[in-house]
Amino acid sequence: MTAPAIFTLALGNEAATAALMADLALLIGPGDVVTLSGDLGAGKTTAARALIRYLAGDDALEVPSPTFTLAQSYELAAFTVLHADLYRIGDPGELEEIGLAPLPDGVVALIEWPERAGDLLPADRIDIALSHRAALGSNARAAQIIGYGSGAARVARLAGLREFLDEAGFGGARRLRMPGDASTRSYARLVRDDRSVILMNAPKRPDGPPVHGGKSYSAAVHLAEDVKPFVAMAQGLRAHGVSAPAILHADLSAGFLITEDLGTEGVVEGSPPAPIVERYEAATDLLARLHGETLPSRLPLAPQLDYDIPRFDVEAMLVEVSLMLDWYLPDRGVAVGAAARDEFVTLWRAVLDKVAAAPTTWTLRDYHSPNLLWRAEREGTARVGVIDFQDTVLGPPAYDVVSLLQDARIDVPEALELALLTRYVKARHAADHGFDPAAFAESYAVMSAQRNTKILGIFARLNRRDGKPQYLAHQPRIWTYLGRALAHPALAAHRAWFSGHVPPPVA
Repeated sequence: MTAPAIFTLALGNEAATAALMADLALLIGPGDVVTLSGDLGAGKTTAARALIRYLAGDDALEVPSPTFTLAQSYELAAFTVLHADLYRIGDPGELEEIGLAPLPDGVVALIEWPERAGDLLPADRIDIALSHRAALGSNARAAQIIGYGSGAARVARLAGLREFLDEAGFGGARRLRMPGDASTRSYARLVRDDRSVILMNAPKRPDGPPVHGGKSYSAAVHLAEDVKPFVAMAQGLRAHGVSAPAILHADLSAGFLITEDLGTEGVVEGSPPAPIVERYEAATDLLARLHGETLPSRLPLAPQLDYDIPRFDVEAMLVEVSLMLDWYLPDRGVAVGAAARDEFVTLWRAVLDKVAAAPTTWTLRDYHSPNLLWRAEREGTARVGVIDFQDTVLGPPAYDVVSLLQDARIDVPEALELALLTRYVKARHAADHGFDPAAFAESYAVMSAQRNTKILGIFARLNRRDGKPQYLAHQPRIWTYLGRALAHPALAAHRAWFSGHVPPPVA
């Protein structure tokens, strides 16, 4: 049985309480239970309100005490929060009558007066006990935080995060929520005086169980499982003139980083968002310039510690496209027999062997609009800020061009895709007359088909495994991109296989 994790701290005012709850918000997710106990006026509702407002990204959100309603739900972007107050519960048995025993699945539960629940509280939880500390001021409180079961690891990490922020000089900074991504990482903007920086919480964690030759999915396809690749690549990109964020403070073992804030101005605009052509041109030029340079395969990370960039080998690419078989097709109710699976792998291996044999570059893998920021005060390609590159591999140059021009989350008009693809090819050929446009066009089609096949599987997996159905809305766009790629003559056999086995996504 996991031993409880405990730490205490003083909260001098409501801002300190809000900071604590914002830090906790970085570490919790659906299924977690947080209890808030203390005497009347100890600050339980203040703490709950701070957490809910932080997750909502709205400091003015009305969060009344649920003393009389007993429970209030908040459908937030990240997940649903259930805020309950058990003060008026006379007997634990009443919880079942009002739908709080057991607690609803897939929510974060904030429970005030948890002692009224008796032994009905889940064994895995985080308890926060608040008490007055009049000697420190009229609004001062003390908090004792205890994690039980799976909550113990979160409380231990919360204590480590608080220590990291204090050591970096940002313990008293204001926390502003930032949207997360499809990974297990979480982010916050820290504002102190007139300066803002970015906090990254990236716990060491494999993506999935060891099912690919004894490796997790992330290990099999060379995804970062800790912050070391991010730090090494940030430094490497900056050394080659790319506007990656500077690393200001780091705890490589714990997975906490404070980085330069590259701002919020992106490369798309409007509703629905569409590419800003000038900014996409600069992003294309950055790839053409970087791909024309000789880039190292080993980067310094820390004193006497280097980082070797993994190679995007054929086996990794095959594991990725197999997400189509393992997740997308089951999600569409399609069963594929052994012979069809073998044919699928054989077809892909043939084209990927050819791509893998060509010269490689730094393949950032997530070079698309959510991860590109615009720095208007800079010049040339330095105006393009890049913020997601921890999964970089040594791979085909075409991959990142596909990532940019066939954006998974926004529509890139086909005419603009072709114009920017032509721009890239002309820039590469002007810098190197040995550059082969026809070979690149074939590699672009293969990488487009590979990437979009993978993404269809990933979005199905995010829906079925991770409870994130919002990604399914992007599947029709991915299907359109895939259709463009499969039109290339080198993929005629793939086109026939998909036609015979793969239904389109639900629009």
